[in-house]
Amino acid sequence: MFGIEERLREKGVSVDSMVASAMLLYVPHGLGAEDAAHKIREKILKYLEDPNVASLLLGAILLEDELFFRQKDSGIQDDPVFLLSDEIIGMAIAECIGGTYARFEFTRYDQKKPGILATLGPFLDDAVAGLIAGCTSRLYSECC
Repeated sequence: MFGIEERLREKGVSVDSMVASAMLLYVPHGLGAEDAAHKIREKILKYLEDPNVASLLLGAILLEDELFFRQKDSGIQDDPVFLLSDEIIGMAIAECIGGTYARFEFTRYDQKKPGILATLGPFLDDAVAGLIAGCTSRLYSECC
């Protein structure tokens, strides 16, 4: 959908890197790490095709390109506390995939920024964290 997987890859975010980041905070729920990584990969690929998730990810990519890279004087280079739209996008992606529980999972990934998340700008780190959190939250709900 919208070539979102390719657009993310152009930004240095591969499906493999998202799965690896997800696994850094994985909490075993009756699945071994290998099986969990496989299921998380499937969920990430599935939700990259969802038009709602893909459009929010695209929005984050475009906002980051414009406000973080093109407009160096935008005031968001250091992800200031007054910037909330990045968090809102991340929470929206997480909740779209995994419901209310995913918002709490998003907070874990947003605060710890494991793996690829630590290398991304203010919009993309939260959007990708939302994708990962939504998918892991859904996995946890399905495993119980």
